[in-house]
Amino acid sequence: MNYLNYAGEAFLLIPLSAIFLNNICNKRFIEKHFHILTGAVALLQMIAAVFAFYIMDANQMLNFDFSVFGSSKITGIELFDINPVSLVFLFCIGMVAFVSVMISIRTIDVKKGSYVNLLMTLLIGMNGMVMVSDLFSLYVFLDVIGISSFVMIAMFRSRKGLEGSIKYLIISEIASIFILMGLSFISMKTGSLSFKDIGRNLLTNTFELQTILIYAAIILMIAGFSIKAGIVPFHSWLPDAHQSADTSISVLLSGIVIKIAGIYGIYVLTNIFGGIKAYQVSLAGLGIISVVVGALLAACQSHFKRIVAYSSVSQMGYILLGLSTGSTLGIVGAVAHVFSHAAFKSTLFTNAAAIHEQTGTLEIDEMGGLQSRMPVTAFSSTIAFLSTAGIPPFAGFWSKLLIVMALWGSGNQILAGFALCASILTSAYFLRLQKKVFFGKTPEHLSSVTEVTGSIKFAEILLTAVTCIVGVLFPLIIIFLHSRGLI
Repeated sequence: MNYLNYAGEAFLLIPLSAIFLNNICNKRFIEKHFHILTGAVALLQMIAAVFAFYIMDANQMLNFDFSVFGSSKITGIELFDINPVSLVFLFCIGMVAFVSVMISIRTIDVKKGSYVNLLMTLLIGMNGMVMVSDLFSLYVFLDVIGISSFVMIAMFRSRKGLEGSIKYLIISEIASIFILMGLSFISMKTGSLSFKDIGRNLLTNTFELQTILIYAAIILMIAGFSIKAGIVPFHSWLPDAHQSADTSISVLLSGIVIKIAGIYGIYVLTNIFGGIKAYQVSLAGLGIISVVVGALLAACQSHFKRIVAYSSVSQMGYILLGLSTGSTLGIVGAVAHVFSHAAFKSTLFTNAAAIHEQTGTLEIDEMGGLQSRMPVTAFSSTIAFLSTAGIPPFAGFWSKLLIVMALWGSGNQILAGFALCASILTSAYFLRLQKKVFFGKTPEHLSSVTEVTGSIKFAEILLTAVTCIVGVLFPLIIIFLHSRGLI
């Protein structure tokens, strides 16, 4: 399948080529046209993901193994693997990167060449992580993501940016140490870190010490990936990093980085340890705590980006609940929520960029009455809020519905009820946000505010359309998945 091999290689080679072009071209040219280069890479990634999914479906393939530059012909070892789940993640990476580029046109005035290099390096790290076929390579690409994110947060050397980046670096490296220790314990037991060599029978035919090491590895790796995903109680770094970073960086962190660096790692662990009851209970416990605590903390914030950041903590909890079931329906619901969260969370951070550009503040207590002055931003924020709360027919409703159905079907009716009730908390903090920002009387200092224009407005409209269209068409997606025997 040469076409699939080309598509798989493109996810790594296109960002790498963009870095090369960025550094050989005239600096003034890049400063003027950086958005064309980065936007083209993001669009090509989305196209490649859709193309690969079409080819795999047409040939009834569930996965495709490949190696860059065809090195597998020499070694016989397939280094990378693409499958329907990884392709959804790859598409989301391209979509959120494209939105980041649209925002950066308005928010980044200096160091545009550095932004290109860092964004492309981040793409290589994320793309590589969701395509690798062994745990050690996954760890290597995970560190690429961590270092790139750290530098992007600190890139403009503001006091808040440096503070947020240092906190992110310290917490992220602690997570990496946990994960590396877990990998070491697994390697001691299996002698290999390949996904194919580490099966669900990892705990069979083992003496007591090996069993303890495997359980220790599970605990360490869950903790490590939970830190990366901002799961409660490992979430303290997330709101500070998101608030202090430029909004074009914040949309990357919340829209996709925490899902690749954290959630995808937990998804890989679910494929390996999903049959272990203790593992399922751990994910369910972390999930429900994150859903509730994240929502309560969001309700206490007065800064737009901190509210959205804590909302991400809550929404990551829903994804963990889906994965905790270990069922196909739960995994489909979790992956669907990854996509819907990427769409509505990117919308909200785009709204933050629009509001900050027009008002100069993101403190919601200083706003009010912006609905009549910024109608597009108000409408897109409302749609994103409804999707986040799981209100039909938007994309977030369907993904949450699948997760609740999976919980109910796996015998976790109490958790399913909690997940449903938690949507009330989501509605509460977003209603507060909408009321303070878009309704009421407009303060005198905002009397001259008008709607944002250009690329940010385009991103708002595009993401709102994605949330609405995917929500309306989701029943057809369910029919398609059912026809393929996936649910």
